[in-house]
Amino acid sequence: MTHNRRFTLVRRPQGTPVAEDFALVSEPLPDLAEGEVLVRNAYASLDPAIRGWLDDAPSYLPPVRLGDPVRATTIGRAVRSRDPAIAEGQWMLGLNAIEEYSVARPGGFTAPVDASAAPSVTNFLSVFGAVGMTAYFGLIEVGRPQAGETVLVSGAAGAVGSLVGQIAKRLGCRTVGIAGGPDKCRRLIEDYGYDAAIDYRGRSVEALAAEIGKAAPDGVDVIFENVGGDILDAGLLHINRFARIALCGLIAEYNSVTGPVGARNLWQLIVKTARIEGLLVSNYIPRFPEGAAAMGKWLAEGGLRVDEHIDEGIENALPAFLRLFEGSNEGKMILKLD
Repeated sequence: MTHNRRFTLVRRPQGTPVAEDFALVSEPLPDLAEGEVLVRNAYASLDPAIRGWLDDAPSYLPPVRLGDPVRATTIGRAVRSRDPAIAEGQWMLGLNAIEEYSVARPGGFTAPVDASAAPSVTNFLSVFGAVGMTAYFGLIEVGRPQAGETVLVSGAAGAVGSLVGQIAKRLGCRTVGIAGGPDKCRRLIEDYGYDAAIDYRGRSVEALAAEIGKAAPDGVDVIFENVGGDILDAGLLHINRFARIALCGLIAEYNSVTGPVGARNLWQLIVKTARIEGLLVSNYIPRFPEGAAAMGKWLAEGGLRVDEHIDEGIENALPAFLRLFEGSNEGKMILKLD
């Protein structure tokens, strides 16, 4: 326990990241300052948001600096502690990096967790982590669905979208999911309980809008948007009066080499006096216990299906990360480091 392997950024990606943008390095472990904890990371969460942090562009977090390890949420055990409140062996969740060891200072998103409170410790990176809290607070606080309304979810087979659809059903809503490919659309219906599934692949905005109209003949009251681009444009053509759009992600644009596409049907917000609101899960950190309690109750009742896709080895960080953009992962994308 003298060296730390770290997945570092050495070049800003242009479009889809490639191997030459990163380096796997080994560095000596640093000494701990008072109040710090050395965490042996067991798992790292791989999320689309990481792609934005690799660009030298304004965001809600500073860009990852060249030479630094790629930022990611991790969970692991404290192996050395200079914080009297944290015992060695304690599981720790925090926003750290894709590296075998992280130096953490408890506070904010970094905190000890009770591993016995979840079926698997990886659940703190999915249903009880930022993914689950994004689905819960994004739908309930930003989307504000009411029983009988129709909720449209893009990226519906993904880690967040699959939970959004299930929560909306529990709230008495009709759910329409958009995903890529027949297998994912099958999973939307059979695994996540969506009322209707739409395959966006090979469809123009007009064709996709026509499919949304068939699946939601009474219009759409809530859009939970994870993709953006043509998919958002198609959805906007079917919103009802006073619709709410929760803007969670724009994964269709993250690897663009020509810049953002933008939404061309925003005029529908005026026509329908609708509202679009950005969703940042960190705004709800003080309420995470509330969200985790609700998700835990539904999980215990058998009312939530949580899928996790776990790849192994820090040397596989890039191909595992790229699954998010290829759509080849089946569940929350997690990298096992330990």
